[in-house]
Amino acid sequence: MSRYAAPGTDGALMSYQPRYDHWIGGSYVAPKQGGYFENPTPVTGAVFTEIARGTAEDVERAIDAAHAAAPAWGRTPPAERAQLLNQIAQRMEAHLEELAVAESWENGKPIREALAADIPLAIDHFRYFAAAIRSQEGSLSQIDEDTVAYHFHEPLGVVAQIIPWNFPLLMAAWKLAPALAAGNAVVLKPAEQTPASIHYWMSLVADLLPPGVVNIVNGFGAEAGKPLAASARVAKVAFTGETTTGRLIMQYASENLKPVTLELGGKSPNVFFDDVSAADDDFLDKALEGFTMFALNQGEVCTCPSRALIQRSHYRGFLDAGVARTEAIVQGHPLDTDTMVGAQASNDQLEKILSYLDIGQQEGARVLTGGVRAELGGELEGGYYVRPTVLEGGNDMRVFQEEIFGPVVSVTAFEDFDEAVRIANDTLYGLGAGVWTRDGARAYRAGRAIQAGRVWTNCYHAYPAHAAFGGYKQSGIGRENHQMMLDHYQQTKNLLVSYAPQKMGLF
Repeated sequence: MSRYAAPGTDGALMSYQPRYDHWIGGSYVAPKQGGYFENPTPVTGAVFTEIARGTAEDVERAIDAAHAAAPAWGRTPPAERAQLLNQIAQRMEAHLEELAVAESWENGKPIREALAADIPLAIDHFRYFAAAIRSQEGSLSQIDEDTVAYHFHEPLGVVAQIIPWNFPLLMAAWKLAPALAAGNAVVLKPAEQTPASIHYWMSLVADLLPPGVVNIVNGFGAEAGKPLAASARVAKVAFTGETTTGRLIMQYASENLKPVTLELGGKSPNVFFDDVSAADDDFLDKALEGFTMFALNQGEVCTCPSRALIQRSHYRGFLDAGVARTEAIVQGHPLDTDTMVGAQASNDQLEKILSYLDIGQQEGARVLTGGVRAELGGELEGGYYVRPTVLEGGNDMRVFQEEIFGPVVSVTAFEDFDEAVRIANDTLYGLGAGVWTRDGARAYRAGRAIQAGRVWTNCYHAYPAHAAFGGYKQSGIGRENHQMMLDHYQQTKNLLVSYAPQKMGLF
């Protein structure tokens, strides 16, 4: 066991500043209207810093700074942009533990996840897009002997990015890395629940970035997010968050005909065919871990496998083992490396989850384990903790259809392949899904039949930079990750050139 010291205490690896203004044009700028809001840690509920409360005036100042920086950054050779991204990755790697502590303290996630997944993945995304931009090529098409069409990739200019609170640093990296690689300047708004960790990241890399290439405006959605998304002076809006907010973002951007990428909600099915239980071996153990993946990051993941569909012929045995595995999850202080489940990111999220636990029981769902707030006491008294919960019911219940965004899985049975696919697709969402089987043909057919942008097969919650990620149906527009992500931050310039001295002969 290893316990990291809380930020700002004796032995801590890092400390937060008592106040964070907006980061605009390469320096901190106080909010125009002078407002600030408190930022509590979910670990104890205590306030640890205060954050500038941005408004439309602050957004405009950030856009001004981005426009001033965009032309030079867009003309910077791809190899130089790649070098800068690699330098950012190297700086992050050198401070990996500090970044993990910062994120865990602000978000409530177990530091074991931040150390093993969040920060290493964020680092890898900067390295991946550094390589991707260096390998990107334009094209030419010879129309005839004297006519050639050249195609160049050009940056959009100034882009807006609105980041969620569940993975504050990783989601920022997902958006910043391709946008910067493509040659854009960015105005980024972090979630109001987790605005501080991106500022700590900036304190580590600010000297690497040309002033104005990355700007951070803090604030609430209606006061800062809306004017950013609605601005006619940004060339694109990228948003990750819940579907209802995504609809608003799309509406704001559409008023100025601005493109959007939206990574939205999910209600992902995790399908376990009966051959999973054909042997008591490593594969079965892996599948049971896959069942409990609903508790990763306290269930605060858009692709949370929050619906477990288990074939009836092995239903009770597999479910009992899954419940036992869930009850073995260690819940405790997020800065303890033995902790597997930490605190929900905010009190509002805690209350939402608890309300859904009540709704499920009112609908007739059976609580197999959990179902209550976790009262951990001591120094964690006042923190936002929920026991990992397994509910048994039917797919027509609200707890099967609506995104809870907590450590809650709703379980039901299916008879055969066709029913598994029908239940899996019986949702408004289509972000992720899981398929577990020893039969390769069945895995392939199920993966193709399920309507989701990513179908994990005999695995779950892996997010490599080179794998495209995004949703079907109400789960979003566009993709994150993969080299194709550069297309979302670039536009194609076509030069159609005639080398013939003769006229066309039309006039």
